[in-house]
Amino acid sequence: MRDLTVAFGDKVVLDHLDLDVFRGEILGVIGASGSGKSVLARAIIGLLPRQTGTVEIFNEDVGALAPDARRLIERRWGVMFQHGALFSSLTVRQNIQFPMREHLQLSESLLDELAMLKIAMVGLKPDAAEKYPAELSGGMVKRAALARALALDPELLFLDEPTSGLDPISAGEFDELVTTLQETLDLTVFMITHDLNTLDAACGRIVALAHGKLIATGPAAALIASNDPWLRSYFQGPRGRTIFSSANQAHRPSTDKLAG
Repeated sequence: MRDLTVAFGDKVVLDHLDLDVFRGEILGVIGASGSGKSVLARAIIGLLPRQTGTVEIFNEDVGALAPDARRLIERRWGVMFQHGALFSSLTVRQNIQFPMREHLQLSESLLDELAMLKIAMVGLKPDAAEKYPAELSGGMVKRAALARALALDPELLFLDEPTSGLDPISAGEFDELVTTLQETLDLTVFMITHDLNTLDAACGRIVALAHGKLIATGPAAALIASNDPWLRSYFQGPRGRTIFSSANQAHRPSTDKLAG
């Protein structure tokens, strides 16, 4: 992203922002409520218009692509929206098949087989396939939404607050799932989160957003050492000091591979 500006009327949410996301990383995006984290993700994938700037994905300026070319690019990313955003009138199986039906010409039997594969991939039991979203627990909704985001075997995955509303055990299991999938499928993950445990367990690099700008970027250790008042409060409060202790630092994913 270069010179990215997004505004609603006179309110500028993203102010000439520059950001690189590197292939193969899990990038954590943090910021106070209302700082523009979800706006940033939606601007990247084209759900919100931008006043200035360019977004280049897979070496293509997505804003300059013809509709057919853009659809091909969009097949290469998956999105898990905050709160899941599953279609309430469709079963889990049908939700997962929705993007497949939009983009692929497959038989019903193959659609069913692929949906069951995605269900197993995210750790749901087979009987979840015929359940409706209202019949699922919070953790199951998150996994079903992740399965739908993975429906087209994307290379780039956007996750918006994936562990919000989950109990600590379920959130920890979800962090482990995302890390395993990233390594197994060679995914690049753009993850909006406020969860300190998620940042510690899954994210090799973190960017902090405030006042429409990136105020810090780097591994957790760099942000912990920042003198910015909000970052100091975020990382050096009681929970932050406990999670980001020296013992935990050794277990955070390396950022050595991010230069490529």
